[in-house]
Amino acid sequence: MRLEGKTALITGASKGIGRAIALAYAREGAHLAVTARATDELESLRREAESFGVRCVAVTADLAEEGAVDVVYSAARDALGPIQILVNNAGVGSSANPKPVVNYDDDFWNLLLYVNLTVPYLLCKRVLPDMLAAKYGRIVNVASINGKIGSFHGAAYAASKHGLLGLTRTLAMEVVGDGITVNAICPGPVHTLINDIRIAYDAERLGITVEEIEKRMTPMGRRLEADEVAPLAVYLAGEESATMTGQAINIDGGVLMTG
Repeated sequence: MRLEGKTALITGASKGIGRAIALAYAREGAHLAVTARATDELESLRREAESFGVRCVAVTADLAEEGAVDVVYSAARDALGPIQILVNNAGVGSSANPKPVVNYDDDFWNLLLYVNLTVPYLLCKRVLPDMLAAKYGRIVNVASINGKIGSFHGAAYAASKHGLLGLTRTLAMEVVGDGITVNAICPGPVHTLINDIRIAYDAERLGITVEEIEKRMTPMGRRLEADEVAPLAVYLAGEESATMTGQAINIDGGVLMTG
């Protein structure tokens, strides 16, 4: 029960990495506020999380909409009190509208940068006053290996994740003496619906099968599973990681191990 009694807000929690992190936190005793756009999936998550004996409040919201950040944060704090752990996981992937820069959709660029970078920035601003007052807090930003390398036909995604690492490192510097840590997880390709769509796009673009793409994606010859990312998020939220801050940690099946 490494997170017993702690309060955590997790965005993009209805499926994939966000759901896996939420359930891992519940198993470790954290009370949760979870948000996403899918009400049914959030309710399913809430019931499963509460089966571990913790409180879980589900807030249906589209974080791309104006004012949604304030609605989510207020609901979370009203239900749980000060938020001690923030997981910025919600995001838009490149698979939603892949294009080369010369033909890139400007509206999609603005949407993706807002959800993937501005929303984490705004949520950090909301939770920080309570964390600073308590001299304690954990912020975990779910970035990507595309925060360190480019993403073919995914300029906005790569730019947003590079930006999220910049936010992570800068905020970590600013609160390093206040008992607050700020770190980023950089997953490689994870077996999610969003990644399925991206793989199908790349397979068609390259004229090969989806199975061939999957085998080439990591030196391990497979994608990661969301449950393989969650333990790192637990570590970064707990007491054991008190001296780790400003880090962007790869969990990528070896994709970036050569630099």
